Amino acid sequence: MSLVIVATMFPKPEYRDEVIATLEEVIGRVHAEDAGCELYSLNEGRDRLVMIEKWASPEDLQAHSVSPAFQALTAALDGKMSAEMDVQVLQPHAAGTAQQGQV
Repeated sequence: MSLVIVATMFPKPEYRDEVIATLEEVIGRVHAEDAGCELYSLNEGRDRLVMIEKWASPEDLQAHSVSPAFQALTAALDGKMSAEMDVQVLQPHAAGTAQQGQV
């Protein structure tokens, strides 16, 4: 059973570019190193950054949460956020077409 993660971050304005650069670096590492990663995507809003992730299993998500790439990200973001990160762990609910009905 796959899991979808929506992690919303609110970087302090003066750190936004630095946070994006850090996320870009970590995305490459996660894509290359973390088993079970089906999607790990950065999306930008005016005052927030949103990671949309898809993991093949709960075990893969758990392994990611202790992976070197994730630990590096956590350390690099310390003190650069204006609010706590909002992380939602979701189970896909397929509806409609197979291509359009779920992440």
